[in-house]
Amino acid sequence: MRTTLRITEIFHSLQGETRRMGLPTVFVRLTGCPMRCGYCDSAYAFTGGKTVEIDVVMQQIRDFGCKTICVTGGEPLAQKAVHLLFQQLCDEGFDVSVETGGGQPIDTVDSRVSRVLDIKTPGSGEMHNMHWPNVDAVNQNDEIKFVLVDRADYEWARDKVRAEQLDLRAPVIFSPVWESLKPADLAQWVIDDRLPVRVQVQLHKILWGDKPGV
Repeated sequence: MRTTLRITEIFHSLQGETRRMGLPTVFVRLTGCPMRCGYCDSAYAFTGGKTVEIDVVMQQIRDFGCKTICVTGGEPLAQKAVHLLFQQLCDEGFDVSVETGGGQPIDTVDSRVSRVLDIKTPGSGEMHNMHWPNVDAVNQNDEIKFVLVDRADYEWARDKVRAEQLDLRAPVIFSPVWESLKPADLAQWVIDDRLPVRVQVQLHKILWGDKPGV
């Protein structure tokens, strides 16, 4: 197995999403992604980056003195060596989550890792690249996230949550695309429909704006 990863950045910030929102977190952003969602806010991670030994990545993480780790991208699961990173992080007692776009199988991810599964909506332009068996692989240690562009996206996601009872499989998050869908509108739709999901905005963008590395 490879012992290197292509890394775009490693930084310490607050988690802006998921049930870990607000927690100081070390982010490991891997380079490369096979998807091209129209609203992507990390397109700078599609290319470039540096090849780094996993042992070096581990030491950089330790140096921050933070136990909460988020492996993200790009698409982190597109690099097979990420599984070695997961194992080492979990073995050392870190609280690890991975944010995946849903196009790669998640059933091989270390069971100690919380998998944040992004289900692609029609508005993403990437539904055809979803690995749909992932929906059956999630559990209560994971989270399901829908990033919503507009009302049509919302209705599609609402109907999918209801039809497949996704809220019984894992916590479900509805997140509006930054500066595209008004959070207050999304909140009202969820309330009106009595939908058992969490509405969430991106805390890091509220605090620091739409820029890399925060």
